[in-house]
Amino acid sequence: MPQLHVNGEAREAPQGIRNLLSYLRFDLGLTGTKYGCGEGLCGACTVLVDGQPLRSCMTTVGAVAGGRVTTIEGLADNGDLHPVQRAFVEESAMQCGYCIPGFIMGTVGLLNREAHPSREQIREALADHMCRCGTYQRIQRAVEHVAGSGVATQGGS
Repeated sequence: MPQLHVNGEAREAPQGIRNLLSYLRFDLGLTGTKYGCGEGLCGACTVLVDGQPLRSCMTTVGAVAGGRVTTIEGLADNGDLHPVQRAFVEESAMQCGYCIPGFIMGTVGLLNREAHPSREQIREALADHMCRCGTYQRIQRAVEHVAGSGVATQGGS
């Protein structure tokens, strides 16, 4: 059976067309990854695969077998928040919080590609994420905050 590394731990990847989001939430109990629209449009289900953001609701486990999946639960290091998580807290970037794991994972993916993104690059990278509470300006500030700190953000267990 193929393997999949989830938050640094080797797992056997189920065969067939099992949805990655369902596998993470129901089989592994990693409920930080949220079900939003189920069509890859809102970003609530975003995880990192080999350091890059991916919509888990539109991906089968088989499609990422052999890869390294990082969920929001896998970002913290021994209980210390990841720099992006910390920036979101410091900038009060969340209201209800439902969309925030996806925004954080999208941000980590962006910073893995571009350490110091411009405001436009940030907006473009997160344009496909939806926040029903409308905290976009606070989210933008949080991303600019961490991007300006020069902190390495590699998240990809």
